[in-house]
Formats: sequence, structure tokens, C-alpha cells
Amino acid sequence: MRRNIQFIICVMAVLYLGCFPVMGQSRSYEGAITVNPVQLEQVGDSLYIHMEIVLDGVKVKSTRGVDFIPQLTSTEKMYSLPKVTMKGKDEYRVYERTLSLMSAREKAVYEKPYLVERLNKRTDKTIQYRYALLYEPWMADAHLDVKRDECGCGETLLMNVEPVADKVALEHIPEPYVVVPHMAFIKPVVEDIKRRDIQVESFLDFEVNKTNIRPEYMNNPQELAKIRSMIDELKSDPSIEVKGLDIIGYASPEGSLANNKRLSEGRAMALRDYLLSRYDFSQDQYRTVFGGENWEGLVKVLDAGDMEYKNEILAIIDTYSIDTERKAKLKQFRGGVPYQYLLKNIYPGLRVAVCKVNYNVKNFDVNEAKEVIKRRPQNLSLNEMFMVANSYPVGSREFVEVFEIAVRMYPENDVANINAAAAALSQGNLVAAERYLNRLTVKNVQSEYDNAMGVLALLKEEYDTAENYLNTAARSGLEAAKNNLKELEKKRINIVEIENKMR
Repeated sequence: MRRNIQFIICVMAVLYLGCFPVMGQSRSYEGAITVNPVQLEQVGDSLYIHMEIVLDGVKVKSTRGVDFIPQLTSTEKMYSLPKVTMKGKDEYRVYERTLSLMSAREKAVYEKPYLVERLNKRTDKTIQYRYALLYEPWMADAHLDVKRDECGCGETLLMNVEPVADKVALEHIPEPYVVVPHMAFIKPVVEDIKRRDIQVESFLDFEVNKTNIRPEYMNNPQELAKIRSMIDELKSDPSIEVKGLDIIGYASPEGSLANNKRLSEGRAMALRDYLLSRYDFSQDQYRTVFGGENWEGLVKVLDAGDMEYKNEILAIIDTYSIDTERKAKLKQFRGGVPYQYLLKNIYPGLRVAVCKVNYNVKNFDVNEAKEVIKRRPQNLSLNEMFMVANSYPVGSREFVEVFEIAVRMYPENDVANINAAAAALSQGNLVAAERYLNRLTVKNVQSEYDNAMGVLALLKEEYDTAENYLNTAARSGLEAAKNNLKELEKKRINIVEIENKMR
């Protein structure tokens, strides 16, 4: 049975929110925002909500934000739907930083918005807000309001509520067909031995032409603590076996290469000896390497800074490939004044020692992996994460979350990205899916990529594009693509039926 609900929303087809400023505050954004009602309808056991949020030249101030919170309200009950959040440049950075610092437990209880948009430039676009929830009897006389929160304090301004002129009466009109996407996931290969490495840079201070470490000298206490912290964390993990430690010494590019090599290797061995005295690794597990004169580090520092004549210095480095010529030109440039600045202020920071620890991680069964992913997801392989994901119902919050963790741990991996995209599409999260798909190099996941792109286009109602991608994937034999072509055909037939009824 289907019951049609009068659709009451906070705005008519054109209502500019800019007309209602928050008490005591300036506007958080420029431009106009219009909310257009599209659908508030019960179909079977579900309630479907669809509205359009139209942005006309909208730009949010850098440190501000605005939330739009849809609320389904009746005389008995009120239900808040996921909000749409628009943030300025700095506010969006704060949001991203907050997400990155969340623990797994905090993320589990975090109420995710429907959409978070960064609007630091004037933007014209239409946001399609679609939401479905299980129908309950109290919704029979419900209407939809939208609240706007510009201060982030929860004291929202309820917008004017006006009824739509006509009831949504579709008794005789076919229901819009809701596409059921069929996703293709790829099972990652099993890592027989999970080899990993982690490294930390340490800017140790040495006395001039000395190679021995003085642990209390200048910044050495803090720099040595960084290395110890990394090693201590690895040693405290019973699932990790340290296989070796590489100590790589880099020299600042002044003086002779031979002397720099001698100093750098000596300082690397001094760091090795320091670690030997504090940990039970054998000397054979250490490898000291001369990383060379740190020209690359010099270029990075110059690019990032505002040193006088930095462009001319960069040009000298780029022009003269032979180190001796390059050093001579730097010394001669502008009477040597810039070179003296380099020696005093920049070169000391180029004498860096990198401690890289190579280690193996034990393999986990699915029950172990479900616990490890909460604490140290980096210890899991993609295959182990895949097993964890598939221990939950397909499309569930836990299922999708595991694939999101996997792609954070392996952001450059094609399999991680295609699976994360497929998981996002299974929940209708088109923004996240498109982001993951744009990372792909595609070579090893071509069929699954074409299927995912086809589903993305299908859900965006770009039916010709969807057909092209899905036909390509189906020709490769991918069963999911063949099923999605059937979904596309059902949708097209449904559209024609609705149009015929509406005439």
C-alpha cells in the first residue's frame, strides 16, 4: 500500500535563505540558497525524501560555516535527517583535521553529515538531497522542515514553513524505479610475508667535524626521542618482528664530497652505536648508508622559504650539474653573502640521519583481524581487511567502513581504491566514489572500473554514459555489469511509463 503525504517544506520553489540572518551575527555566506521540494512520499514500507538545494553564487566566509538540517515533524514525533554542511576554507581544514584525529571508537559514534561542501569560491550548483527511511505510522501527518545553523552552536533559526500548493498524489502514476546497483569487488592477493618499513628523520647536532653523538647536546634529546619512540612502539607489538634497521646519513653540500662522506658515514655509525647500546638488536641487523650530499633537501627548503635571491640560487643548482662547479658558483654569487646565509641558517638542517626499520608482521585470521583493525590497521594486509569486510553484511556501515580504512592505509593501491569506490556506491555516496575512482591507474582493474563508472553515471542519471561503460564491462564477462544493464533498462522503461502517465 502506498500513502501520499502532504509535502510541507521550509521554502517554496524559490525562497532565498539570505533574507533571514542569524540574530546578532553577520551572514556566514554570500549569494543565495534556494530549496526546491521534489518528493516526500511513502512507497510500501519506505519514506522517500527528495529536495534540491540550489546554490547561486554562494561563497562561505573562510572561518565560517552553515548547516542545513532537514527535520521530519508530526504532532507525535520529530526525526532529524543527516545535515548538509557548507564550510569556508579555514573551517573546512579544521573539519578535515578533526576527522583525521578521530579514534576508531569516535568514528563509530560520529554522526556523519549527508554532505560536506567546501565553498571558498563563488559556486553555482544544485545539490540533490535524496534520503529514504523505514516508514512508521507517526509519519502519516508529518511535514518536512529545514533548520539553518550558521553559528555552530545548536541555536538554529527555524525557517518559515509554507505548504506546497498541491498534494503529492501519485496513485495512478508508476513509482520512480530505484536502481539497485550491482558492484564488483576484487579480492586482494594474499601476502605470504607481510614486509613493512617505517622511518623517521632525525636532525642530530654534532660539533664541527665531529662524529660522536652527545645525547644532551643542543636538540639531540628531542631528536633521539623521536627514533626511540618509533622503535619502542614496534618492539611493544607482539605481532611484529624487526628484521633490520637502515641508518642513512645525509651531508650538507659544502666542502669536499670525500669529507662529507666520511662525516656522514661516521655520524650514521654513531647513531647505530647509540641504538646498539639501548636495544637488543644484533649489529648484523644494522646497515649504515651514505645518502649523499643533500641537494634535494636544499631545493625543498628554498622552494618553501622566502630567502633573498632564492630564485637565482635555484637557477645555479639547476644549471651546474657537477657538484664542484655548483659549489664554486654558490660561493661566488653576490660576493658570497647569500652563501654565508646558507651555511649558517640552512645547511645545518640538511645534515639529517634517517632511521628506517624494516619489519615483518604476522598473518591474522579474520577474528584476530577484526580486533587489529581497531587498534593498528597498518598491520593488516589488504586481503585481511577484505576478509574483515566480508564478515559483515554487504553494504552495511561496518562493511563500508572497512574498505574506507583499507584505502586510507593503501591510498595508491588500485584494488583498495576500486573496492572503496564500490562500497561507497553501494551506499549511494557518489562524491566519495568519484574521488576513489579518480585515483585509479585502471590497468589491473579495468572491468571493475568500467562497471563502477557505469553505476556512478546511472545513479547520476547520465544514462547514455552509463550504458557505454556497462557495455564495455559486460563484454569482458563481468556478471555485475550485465545485471546493471538490466537495471538501466528497467529505469528507462519506468521513465517512459511515468512520462506517458503525466501527459
